[in-house]
Order: sequence, then C-alpha cells, then structure tokens
Amino acid sequence: MNQRSLPFNSVVPREMEEPDRFIDLDRLFSVIVRRARLVGAFVVLFLALGTVYLVFATAFYTSMTQILLDENLSKYAEEEATPQNSQLLDTQMASAVEILKSGELALRVVDKMNLDDNDTVLNPPRSPFGVVKDWLRSVTGVFSFFGPEISEEAARNGRRQKAAALIQQGLAVERVNRSSVISLAYGSSDPQLAAAIVRGYADAYLNDQLNANFDATERASVWLQERLADLRQRSQAASLEVEKYRSENGLTLARGELMSEQQLADLNSQLIIAQADTASASARFKQFQAIVDQGPETAVKNATISAKEGDNSVIRELRTRYLAVSKREQEVTQSFGADHPQAVSLRKERSDIGRQIFQELQQLTASYRNEYEVARSREASLRENIEGTTGRNSDANLSLVHLRELEQKSAALKTLYETYLNRYEQASQQRSFPIAKARVISAAGVPTAPSSPKKTLVLALSAVLGMMAGGAFAAFQEFRERTFRLESDVRSILGHRSFGYVPLIGPRQPTTTDRVRAHLMKGKTPLPTTQAAVPFERVSRIVLDAPRSSFAETFRNAKLACDRMLHGNGSRVIGIVSAVPDEGKSIIAANFAALLAASGKKTLLIDADIRKPGLSQMINPPPKTGLVEALIGETSWPAGIKIDQKTKLAIFPVGGEAGAKSEPYDSHELLASPAMAELIDNARKSFDYVVVDLAALAPVVDAKAFSPLADGFIYVAEWGRTPSRLVRDLLNSEPQINGKILGVILNKTDMNELAKYSDFGGPEHYRHRFEKYYVENAGTYRRTEAA
Repeated sequence: MNQRSLPFNSVVPREMEEPDRFIDLDRLFSVIVRRARLVGAFVVLFLALGTVYLVFATAFYTSMTQILLDENLSKYAEEEATPQNSQLLDTQMASAVEILKSGELALRVVDKMNLDDNDTVLNPPRSPFGVVKDWLRSVTGVFSFFGPEISEEAARNGRRQKAAALIQQGLAVERVNRSSVISLAYGSSDPQLAAAIVRGYADAYLNDQLNANFDATERASVWLQERLADLRQRSQAASLEVEKYRSENGLTLARGELMSEQQLADLNSQLIIAQADTASASARFKQFQAIVDQGPETAVKNATISAKEGDNSVIRELRTRYLAVSKREQEVTQSFGADHPQAVSLRKERSDIGRQIFQELQQLTASYRNEYEVARSREASLRENIEGTTGRNSDANLSLVHLRELEQKSAALKTLYETYLNRYEQASQQRSFPIAKARVISAAGVPTAPSSPKKTLVLALSAVLGMMAGGAFAAFQEFRERTFRLESDVRSILGHRSFGYVPLIGPRQPTTTDRVRAHLMKGKTPLPTTQAAVPFERVSRIVLDAPRSSFAETFRNAKLACDRMLHGNGSRVIGIVSAVPDEGKSIIAANFAALLAASGKKTLLIDADIRKPGLSQMINPPPKTGLVEALIGETSWPAGIKIDQKTKLAIFPVGGEAGAKSEPYDSHELLASPAMAELIDNARKSFDYVVVDLAALAPVVDAKAFSPLADGFIYVAEWGRTPSRLVRDLLNSEPQINGKILGVILNKTDMNELAKYSDFGGPEHYRHRFEKYYVENAGTYRRTEAA
C-alpha cells in the first residue's frame, strides 16, 4: 500500500556543471544588473558626501614661479667654465630643491615679509581633524598653565618659527622634468598672499645665491691673503739660503752652470774630436803603409788615391802616364814584337814612371805617419786634462747636491707663492661681480581661480569611490548569497526536481530583527510579532481565484509530478515540509490540496503541525476537535473533518485543545503512534489524496516521525531566505525523507527580481515573454498575505 517512490535524483541525473572558466561573463553581467541599484545608491551617497565637502571646504589659491639654474650667467666672471655632466646637473638640481625647502630660507621670507604677524599664515583654515588636534593640544596645555612665564622675545621667535613651518608645509618645490628649471608653488586661502610669498621665495633664493658667492669669495680672499704673507717670507728666506751656500762653497755659476762643469764639458767635446782625428790619421797611414809594403810593381798597380786623401795630383798624373805608356807598349808588342826598339823604349819609360810613383807613395806614407803621431799626442794630452779637471770637480759636486736641494725648495715656494697670488687676484675680482647662477623665467602672478578643491576631480573621485564601495559591498553580498534563487540551484545543490516559483503574495512579513532595527532607528515601539489570522477560505482559494497564473501553474506542475512518480498508488499521502518555520508551507499545502480537490479528486488536508498549527488557526470558527483528539482516542477521526463547500476540500485541523495550549502533548510520539498509522490507512480508503502539513525539519522531529507513512514529500523553500546548506544538510541527514522528495517549490518569490539572478539564456530571463499564457489576478495577490 505504501509504495515507495523513486527520488528525482535517481531518475534524472544532476545537471552537469560547466567546466571552470576564467570569467563567467553571463554571471558577471547578471550580478551587475542585479546590484546596479545598490551600486547606484552608493554612488549617490558618495556624490552627496563630495558635494558636502565642496560646500564646506575652504578654497585655496596657488601661485607659481619658475627659476632657471644657468651656469652661463657667470661665464664672464669666471676664467674657466665648470665642466657639466648629467650626474653633476642632477646633484645641483637636487641641492637647489633642498635649499628652497630649507628652514633657513623660510625664516628669511618670514622676516622680510613680517609673516610672523600675519593671521592668515599663523591661523589657516583647519580641517575637522586639525580642529580636534588643536583642541586636544589646548586641553593638554592646561596642565602647563603654571609653568615658567614666556618672554616676549621667546613668544615672537615662536611665532616666527611657526610661520616658517607653515609656509614650508604649503610650499611645493619640484624639478620640471629633466630640465634645469625648478617650479616653486605656494597655496593659500588669500591669492594676494600666495603670489607675494612665491615672489618673496624667488627673491630670497636669488639673494641667497649672491650672498653665498660673496661670502665664499670673501672668506677665500682672507685666507689667501694670510697664506700669501707666510709664503712670501718663506720664499725669500729660501732664496737667501741658496745664495749664501753658493758663496760659502765657491759654486760660481756661468750661464746657470758651474765653471768646472763647463770646462769639463768643453774638454770632453775636444777629446771626442781628437779621437776622431786620430782614428782618421791612423786609417790613412795604415792604408799607404800597406801599399808601400807590397813593393814597387804592386804598389804602382794599387796606387788608387781618392781626392779626399789630400793633394795627390802628382801621383794621379804619373799613374795616367803609366797607363798610357803601358797601353802603347802592348800595342807595339802586338804589332812588331817584344824586341822591337820602340817596345823596349816604352818598357824603359814605363819602369821609370813606376819608380817615380813608388817614391811619391813613400813620401805620402811618411807624411801620414807624422800626422797620426800628432793626433795621438793631442788625444793623450786631452785625456790628462780631463782627468785633472774631474778630480777638481768631485768636491764641487758634493756641495752641489745640497745646493740643488736648496734651489728646489726655493723654486717650489716661489711657484706656490705665485699660484696663491693668482688665485687671490681672481677671488678679489670675482667678489666684485654681483652675478647669480639663477634667474626667474616665469614671474608669480595672482591666481584668479582656486586650485583646490577641484570640483570636477572631487566629484569624479567621489563617484569612483562610490562605485568601488558599492561594488565591494555588492561583491560581499554576492559572496554571502547562500540561498535558493533559481530552479537550477535546486537541481545542482539538492539533486531534486523543481516544481517552479510561487510569487510573493502581499508584503513580506518583517522579521524580529527588522522590528528591533526599526525600533532603534525610529525610536518607536517594535511592531507586533504576530498578525491577525487570515481566513482559511482566502488562503486556500488563491490557486482557484487565479487559475491562469504562474502561481497556479506551479501547483499543476507539482500535481503532474505526483501523478507520474506515484503512479500505481491507489491513494497518495503527500507531506508538505520545509527547513525552518515561516516559509509559507501551510499556504502551499492549502492551495495544493485545493487544486487537487478542484480537479475532482477526493482530497484530505491534514494539519499535522501540532506545535504551530497555522492552518487550524485560520479556520473560523475554531475547531473543537481534530487530529490530536482522534489520536488520543477522545473522538473518531471523521468527527473532526471540516468541508470547504466551494472546493469540497476536506480539512482535518489539529484540534481545539492543541490550539489552546502551546505543547500539551509529545507531537512526534503522536505522529509515530499506531493510531496515526491507522488514521492514514483509513484516510487512504476514503480519499484519493491526503496532503499533510508537517512541522519544519530543523527545529523538531515531527516530520521525521511521520516519514514512514508518507508516499512522497513536497519540499518548500523560501526564495532568497532559506540557506541552501541548511536544506542540503537536513536532507542528507534524513535519507528516508530525502528519498521520498517529489520536488521543491520556491515560495515567496519576488518575480520582479527573479530575472536579475538568471544568466542570459536562462528561463527566468524570459518570463516576461510567458505573460501571454498567464492572467495574473493582481487584486487577489495584493489582498492576501503570505503565512
């Protein structure tokens, strides 16, 4: 009789989850559409805050000037230009920026412009944080009231230091890109004061450059003058010491050298010449001596004398004649024979000429021997003179070493003195040039428009911050989203069929938290946590009053699923359950039973929520007997049934006694008792459908006690309220109930918001196109409130 149905997850597999994607554009778009109003509210809020800030913020005016650091300005005052490179330029620019930011320059501007008495500088407009800070400082200053009295001079110096510190805070100094230009800007609530301070800073910086150059050259001149006096005395003393030592040691100089050194150098030169002459004479003598030693005949043949060997014209003439006679002799001998008289005469003449040539050679050899001897004697004499001069100069060389040392010292002091004298003259000349290596290229003007706050930027930033804050809060809300919003959530999380959505009927009832929050915010008494009971006729006939509506279509889907999944059961017992109270399961049970009854099926609606009998409380007049009385045996079960005359629906309430007391009986014991089983068996015999409104699963075990008697369950989950994890854990912990779940109804659905939770292509996204099939009875929905 109690045929067990197959669960939806055993018949239809769970939806295959799509593989992970880097960005789900459909989901992202749906989140944007869904949370657009929230983000817009944050944007409007932040824009309002930005507007309030602009209204109360003090306008500041910024004046700016530009200073160029140019080394060429001082090129006429300096003899040599300083080499420039990128690293040196960066260092100079950084130094200039720090000088402009320095406290010393700020004090000069304060003193020059008397800013220590300027109330705009000393007491600028303060932010709320600054006001609180000053208040705390004044409170702590009460404890120092009895301290030592501050003098007028100390107070004035304090104002001076404060003014300098304040203008330093408002000053902006930076280098313009990679150029040699420095931008100097100052902001103040007074535009005239801002321009005056910027001009004062520029003048103070230029004067600082001039004063720094003048002071540096002045100090250098004083120091150089002292050094010059000392070097002059030391140089003079060194020169006198050199001359005194030379005079004492007889170190006479000629053309800057010692006499002995010059003499020795001359002798060495002469010796070199003499050695060359001796070598030349020796070569000539040996040459002629070798010719003469060969004999007359051979000497005549080898008597070839160059023109460099002196006047040898006689030998050349004799050799010419000798050659001519020898030639004639050969011709005559070849023609007439060797015995011819003319040949004999020519041989005699040739012999006589040869004898004359040999005699001339002997005379030349004797002459060259004498010349060689003279040259050798001269060389020996020069060597003797050099040896004597060297011996005499050795003593002078020993004294000369110390003399050279004294001369070097004197020369060094003289050179150093001349160098310092030159630098002193340069410093004296540079001191007279009032030229700074900087100039103003953009004069500071009086600003006509405030530089801050920038309205466009503040509003744009407010809008961006609002979007960021709204987006962050929307993301937080999305991350906290753990409820059922779509039918696909039911299928993927629970693995059960979804019957559809039941719209929210009337306003949603405020929770206890909402009431307490309203009380705290408005200062009124909390709203009552209970409302007047709605007549059962109005609650149970919604599905009949709006037959062509999505509301009725959801129940038809549930009926169709019950008929198919419980096919073969003669009578079907269907339990209506939910996870937590106030999810509207009683409304679902009443309308589902009414739909079954209106279709011609004999239907019994049992209110089995003994602890919180929502359906029984709607019946008017209140029933005297019911389920509890039937189970405890006080009355028979048909005696407590009420019949709706319009729908012919049989209603079996909890009972009068149960409604009067909170918990008179152990409800789970009653539902699990044999009497309850017998009652259900009897109901199966008389009715086609038995719809049982059961208690919530999470707080009590009543539904678990009744589960063996049910053929199937319809699970009711409140849309956007019931945590999906809670439902999943409850069903997983109760497999007997989970296995009999026929489907899930998402109750109290906000149909206007439903499409925003659906991705593009989801059925919820196209519900506006289903309206041709539905005719919503809006008046009925507005008049009826959800249980």
